[in-house]
Amino acid sequence: MLTADVVIVGGGIMGTAVAHALAVAGFDGSVVIVERDPSYREASTGRSAGGVRLQFSTPENIRMSAVTVDLLENLKSVFGADADVAFRGHGYLILASAEGHPVLLENAAIQRADGAATQILGPSELARRFPWLATDGIAAGAFGGPAEGWLDPASLHGLFRQSALASGCRQINGTVQAIGLFGPDEAAVELREGIRIDCSKVVNAAGAWAGRVAAAAELELPVEPRKRFVFVLECRDAPESLRRAPLTVDPSGVYFRPEGRYFICGLSPGENEEPIDLDLDAIDHSWFEDRIWPVLAARVPAFEAVKVASAWAGYYDVNTLDHNAIIGPHPDHSNMLFINGFSGHGIQQAAAAGRAIAEHIMHGRTVSLDLTRFGYDRIRDGRPVRERNVI
Repeated sequence: MLTADVVIVGGGIMGTAVAHALAVAGFDGSVVIVERDPSYREASTGRSAGGVRLQFSTPENIRMSAVTVDLLENLKSVFGADADVAFRGHGYLILASAEGHPVLLENAAIQRADGAATQILGPSELARRFPWLATDGIAAGAFGGPAEGWLDPASLHGLFRQSALASGCRQINGTVQAIGLFGPDEAAVELREGIRIDCSKVVNAAGAWAGRVAAAAELELPVEPRKRFVFVLECRDAPESLRRAPLTVDPSGVYFRPEGRYFICGLSPGENEEPIDLDLDAIDHSWFEDRIWPVLAARVPAFEAVKVASAWAGYYDVNTLDHNAIIGPHPDHSNMLFINGFSGHGIQQAAAAGRAIAEHIMHGRTVSLDLTRFGYDRIRDGRPVRERNVI
């Protein structure tokens, strides 16, 4: 039997962000991370497109992503002179049709109120700034500027993990089969491998499998794995301006961005189109051919001639109630904390969410950001917090 003050279930970006935040805050207790896949081969972290944006419709989401923007600006002072996550500040460009134009304007106003530099560009300005873009059917675009862009998720994860381990955090490889919650500061985590860890607090940072981990504690959590495809494109005739493009989101939801000399793209399916086969090695190329490529070719004429160089799949940890994060303790079990359900925007919110959980552990509440609306109470009560900009 082992003992720890805090057991974090899941060693991906969220779990290591919590451990890092505890270390930075000077937590003097013992921390154990339990990770079932030490290779991280199937982890959502390394399979993410790595987007960072302030273009959300919910103030809490904007503020959480702003924490990562600040972290990127101070990366070397936080993690050391060699720290690098390959951030590319090309911005996000979210396009809207006439129907979506009012919502785009409303979202931009919310973003600006929280300090984002979102610009609204009409069709003529879009064509001037982004000559590779066909503006047919576009009423306007929202452009976020250099604070937005993308990073290498594995590198950020590595920095969080190294920080945690250097502070004395221990990682154990295993699969959770049961969690006992016996009192405000008394819990136990049992692993399939026969290991039991007695602890004070348990953090569910299990990503797409968070619902299963909650069930191991006989709790409900509406988080499910949803498979998403990312296609890597070769476009030999792409002009240089296209190779410097922002992460661009069509009104249909199709997105693309540059990736070195290639491009990556994707599209989240509708509720009735979700892939049934969750095998990450099974790639549905018809999803690109039938749903993504026609949109890309119409929006970016250079993409009429592209070749799929490769593809991969990963999981979103989808909160089926409202596609927003669940952050904080269970109302009936204060030593069971959730950091789940980010539904595709977890990489960019890990720093803020990890800090929030560390604050709950150390102070019993969040200190730096008010994330009350993202607490478990809304799950229990069935009160969704809607986010319009889920990509």
